[in-house]
Amino acid sequence: MIDAHIHLDWYQPDELQQIIRTRKIDGMIAVASDFDSCQKVWQLAQKYPFVYPAFGWHPEQALPTVQEINQILQAIEQRFQHIAAIGEVGLPYYTKRKDPSLDDAPYRALLERFMQAAKKYDLPIVLHAVYEDASVACDMLEKYQIKRAHFHWFKGDQATVKRMINNQYMISVTPDCWYKEETVSVIQQYPLELMMAETDGPWQFQGPFQNQMTRPDMIMDVMKKIAEIKQLSFDAVRQQVTDNTYHFYRLERF
Repeated sequence: MIDAHIHLDWYQPDELQQIIRTRKIDGMIAVASDFDSCQKVWQLAQKYPFVYPAFGWHPEQALPTVQEINQILQAIEQRFQHIAAIGEVGLPYYTKRKDPSLDDAPYRALLERFMQAAKKYDLPIVLHAVYEDASVACDMLEKYQIKRAHFHWFKGDQATVKRMINNQYMISVTPDCWYKEETVSVIQQYPLELMMAETDGPWQFQGPFQNQMTRPDMIMDVMKKIAEIKQLSFDAVRQQVTDNTYHFYRLERF
């Protein structure tokens, strides 16, 4: 089993060692959030063969400098054969909610550059694009004819869900499926064949996970809830979701 989206470099050193020491799953897609993060996930991947690094820039922050953008894109160019994906990249939905005056045009331009890189190097792209931003991301994916798109912790309306399913884009589900009706609704609508499981750690969850450190093996709880909602066996869901993740990220090449 693979945690399809985790910020492994955001954990404290003692927490990271605990995760490594008590690991119960096969691997983790370690996404990056800036250039320094790209370097950290790369170093983790060199040390631990079950860590699959992705290079990107998280959109819920102030825009990077031109130098940092170029550093990230250069790192992708240099190591595209040895990284799992481009990500996490996307659009600043939550930042815009806090500051409606924010001009997101530069963020869109930056996302387009990452889309171009994904197309050029035939890499999957991991997207932070929810609600109306998901439609914008779909426009770009269609423009560049990118098929391997992963909308992590997706939220959106039925029209966008239908569009994403038609395009065979992947989503990943977090432990909030245990207490968020919105996530349950997405699980009900989305085909299991296009679904992965993630923790987005170290993000902390509520409900039965209140006050717990987010661990990669929580994806087993995600699969249990998916099985319950889909009225399937846990083993069937675990096998399908795991196969989906290995196939989407082409992990057999590592």
